[in-house]
Amino acid sequence: MKIPAFFKWLPFFLPLLFLFPALMTMPRSGLALLGSTEVQQLKTVFIGIFLEALPFVLLGVLISSLLQIFVKEEWVRRLTPKNPVPGVLFASLLGMILPVCECGMIPVVRRLMLKGMPAYVGITFLLSGPILNPVVLAATMMAFRSHPEITIGRMGLAFMIAVTIGLLVFAFVKNNPLKRSIHDFTAEVEAAGSRPSHAHSKTWRSLFVHAGDEMVDMGKYLVLGAFVTACIQAFIPREELLSLASGPISSYLFMMGLAFVLSLCSTSDAFVASAFTHTFTVGPLVSFLVLGPMLDFKTLLMLSAAFKTRFVIALSVVIVTLVFVGSLIANILLGG
Repeated sequence: MKIPAFFKWLPFFLPLLFLFPALMTMPRSGLALLGSTEVQQLKTVFIGIFLEALPFVLLGVLISSLLQIFVKEEWVRRLTPKNPVPGVLFASLLGMILPVCECGMIPVVRRLMLKGMPAYVGITFLLSGPILNPVVLAATMMAFRSHPEITIGRMGLAFMIAVTIGLLVFAFVKNNPLKRSIHDFTAEVEAAGSRPSHAHSKTWRSLFVHAGDEMVDMGKYLVLGAFVTACIQAFIPREELLSLASGPISSYLFMMGLAFVLSLCSTSDAFVASAFTHTFTVGPLVSFLVLGPMLDFKTLLMLSAAFKTRFVIALSVVIVTLVFVGSLIANILLGG
């Protein structure tokens, strides 16, 4: 029995039931906090992050639904190279020609993997797509017009990390990393196809129904991630954050942590990073620009919704390690 979308969202709204008694008993001084600068900033940042990411999530679930309704499993298996090296290069090229933000990439990759795409190809596509696409390339070049080495460092490091992690997944991940079993998915599709009511399932109506289910599934994690990110930005003073970036190593850790916390879209994070051009060298800026699209707070929550917990933890550790080491090398090679 399929659970209605309302009941999927219900647990996220239950805490609001406890909010009204608290507001009724709160003194006037407490109510004044609702109009404070920090709360106003929280609302502004939350709405900004949500509205910035929402179009890309919608694009992602629409592409995912198109794959579900109109793309056959045999096509995916036939197009995917069998050899791991051409496979990860194919996935990186796919990321270059498909401009989907990291918010919308996860449902697309999950659907492709359920259709038969190998895990190492899907993960490479997941990591390369948000950075190695024409939209992000143009935005980065525009933000760093006088510093082309930062654009080169971002694209080069992102490509190397995506390919490296893809080969690591091929070598060490032997089981399906998705929470949902591919066999269960295949059985569900076959059962749906055997029912008379689904004889003409490849329709635009079924496309948007499926997209709605995907949006509910992924959207709640986007809302939660955007809210927590907004709280961090609103209540932690920026001066305290900048004071952590005084050392040569801590500057990398600071920019990587900032990228994780801010959870910016890959099409706009270059403009935020450009504000630190006169504060940091090439390495820390590149670490910010590469880590954010691959692993930030809201993406981590959405990854946890699609993949097994152990796989998400291992993937996160490898991404952070490679970004840190790679940005150090980039700083040396590009004259930071």
